[in-house]
Order: sequence, then C-alpha cells, then structure tokens
Amino acid sequence: MSDTAPQAAPQGFVVHTAPVGLADDGRDDFTVLASTVPAVVSAVYTRSRFAGPSVRLCRDASADGRARGVVVLARNANVATGAEGEANAREIRESVARTLGVPEGELLIASTGVIGRQYPMQSIRDHLKTLALPFPDGGFDRAARAIMTTDTRPKEVRVRVGEATLVGIAKGVGMLEPDMATLLTFFATDARLDPAEQDRIFRRVMDRTFNAVSIDTDTSTSDTAALFANGMAGDVDPEEFERALHTVALALVKDIAGDGEGASKVIEVQVTGARDDAQAKRVGKTVVNSPLVKTAVHGSDPNWGRVVMAIGKCSEDTDIDQDRVTVRFGEVEVYPPSARDDHDEDTLRAAVAEHLRGDEVVIGIDLGIDRGAFTVYGCDLTEGYVRLNSEYTT
Repeated sequence: MSDTAPQAAPQGFVVHTAPVGLADDGRDDFTVLASTVPAVVSAVYTRSRFAGPSVRLCRDASADGRARGVVVLARNANVATGAEGEANAREIRESVARTLGVPEGELLIASTGVIGRQYPMQSIRDHLKTLALPFPDGGFDRAARAIMTTDTRPKEVRVRVGEATLVGIAKGVGMLEPDMATLLTFFATDARLDPAEQDRIFRRVMDRTFNAVSIDTDTSTSDTAALFANGMAGDVDPEEFERALHTVALALVKDIAGDGEGASKVIEVQVTGARDDAQAKRVGKTVVNSPLVKTAVHGSDPNWGRVVMAIGKCSEDTDIDQDRVTVRFGEVEVYPPSARDDHDEDTLRAAVAEHLRGDEVVIGIDLGIDRGAFTVYGCDLTEGYVRLNSEYTT
C-alpha cells in the first residue's frame, strides 16, 4: 500500500538548477537530476520523425537499462538544428557527466521549448565551467519548476511504497498528443526492482496515464519519460510499486490536463464496452480532441450531440453501432433517446449544463460491443490557448 509523503525524498538523488540564458526572464532553466549510486533506468520517447538530438542520445544511453540521471534544458527544444545542434547537445552532456564523474553514456539529456533555435552556447559554457559537486540532496521541487516552459505551475507528486519513496515531476501544457511517451516527465525512487520487471511496469503505467492525455493533437518532437531506481531502500513488492507509480503518474497527468494552455477545465472521457482497449482509447481520443466538444465544455453548452458526432468519426470501426451506444455526462445519460423518456429536453439540458460548469467534466461512453475499456484526459479549448500560441515566439 502506498501513501502520500509530501516531505519525503528518495535516498541518493541530488538536484542542481540554475539560469543559463535559455530565456530572458532570469529563472532557472537548466536542471541536473542524478543518482549518487548506479541506477536502473526505464524510458520511453517520442516517435516523431523530427525528434531532436536529445531524444536520439537518450535512446542510446538508456538502451542497456543503466543511467545515473538526466540533464534538462527548458525553453529551447534544440530540434531542427542540424549538426551544430547535435554537437551542442553532446558537449553539454559530456561536460555534466565529467562533473558528476560518470560515463557520458549513463546520462540522459532532454530539451524542450522553441523549435529551430540553437542553444546560447556561450552562456551555457560559462555556467558549465562553474558546475561542481556536491549538489544538494533532494530539490525535486526546484527541478519541477526549472523544467517548465509555458506551464503556469510546477508539477510534482510523491508517495511512499514500502520502505521506499517515489517522486515524479512533469512539464507540459501544449503540443500534447503522445506517441509512446509524452512531454518531459521524470520519476526517481530508492526502491529496488528486477530491471526487466521495472521496465514492464513502467511501460504499462505510461500507456494508461501519460499516453492517455491529449491537449491539442500535436505530438512533440522532444517527448521523454524516464524512471530512475537506485535501490538504496531495498526491495519492494512489484504490484505495490506499480500501484504507487500509477498513482503518481495519474496525478501528474490530471495536473497537466488542468494546466493545458489556456485551459479552465479537465475533461475525462471514460470509454467502456469496446471491442478491445485499443478501440476504447481511439474513441476516447477522438472525443477529447474534438474542437467542438472542447469548446462546448468550455462554454458549459449542453450540446451533447457533439460527442456522438465525434464517436461517428471513427468510420473504420465498423462494429460501432449507434443503436448500442450510450453516452452520459457525469451521471446524466443523454443517449440513446430512451434515456430521455423521463426528462423533458429543458430539464436534461439543464442537468448537463450543471455538470459542465464544474472544474472536471466526465463524459462516459459505452459502445456495447465487448469489454474493452480506456480512460483519456484532456482539457477545454479557450481563447487563452489561441492567444498564447499565436504569440509564443514574440
């Protein structure tokens, strides 16, 4: 059984953050998170064909399941920057690894922000010259803040699992439609697990949490998710650890959805009765990504017909039969027509509108086919999203 542990931190992890000039507001934008002892890593990454050099270096570094930590640069994606961008990423990673006294191949590097700009290498080099151990223990709250880009708040969750502690931090509010990973999210624990079992657990949890959130259908070029486990607290029960990891990841996902660019409400789409889980996820994503559904939620407009429209877009799923589908908002069933027999249209619309006025909107869909199920998370679409993204680089 896991329990929340706001003050606890996993043993053997240190954090360094600093401003290195990636943006002009002076806040910390450079982070090093590292284990002081060897650690097992599980990681997944974007499958974008325009993945940046940081992602490519990480894939190689984590392939053998061993890594001591990660260096993160926020506000600059270092994507579409050619050979110079790759050389810069390698130089930064090599310099930090040298300071930590670890092999370069045991350090991940992640970068997020504006695409197509080179790093300000002179200011980064000036900082790297001053980088020295010891780094402070803990500091995950500083790391959660330093990895932000357009986030309005840091995202950090901690739990206890047996004698160990698990902490997760995440960054992300836009360009969110994951493909085997999402955003930047890092987990650190002093639990010890069999490496193969750890990897299976991590991928299962990522599929049900971070791969289940979508803000705007756009897949980032920099998505990176990694779990570092150094084993200093000893063995933990794998099932208990999986529950704890799911708790942390789901809390981060909901925080991300609630902090989506311009967002005012979280949308949770619960799909059941599907042919399989993959179909349930596909239908849920279609609904949560619909601009018409998102704007109706934003305006608390009880136009539930937009949900059935979105389901209908899954035209290749020929086993979806509208006569077997049910749709609800919260506990209010709006489809099929028989669900409304005891309610006049005005009463039904008023009940749906009341649910839509909340901070979290739940849309339930049962396809009536089989037992597949999946829940996806997103947010409404507001004027703030348009304003922020139309002015992102200006």
